[in-house]
Amino acid sequence: MAITGNGNASKEQVAKMLQTTLGLKSLPKNLDSTDGLAAAVCHFYNEGKVDAGKSYTGWSAFVKQNEDRLK
Repeated sequence: MAITGNGNASKEQVAKMLQTTLGLKSLPKNLDSTDGLAAAVCHFYNEGKVDAGKSYTGWSAFVKQNEDRLK
């Protein structure tokens, strides 16, 4: 689940979507804080959806286990 799409939204768009989703009455003046809140909300929504079958010890392990995803 994402808050606004694929990561290309402006800070204002993220803040407005959070305001709507969470029913916030007002937004902070510093919209960097809404970026952090958006990350937390996404983690909450995706809780338990992570594929626990794979674990990686680093980038080399990730690449080795996902060769089909390389271009």
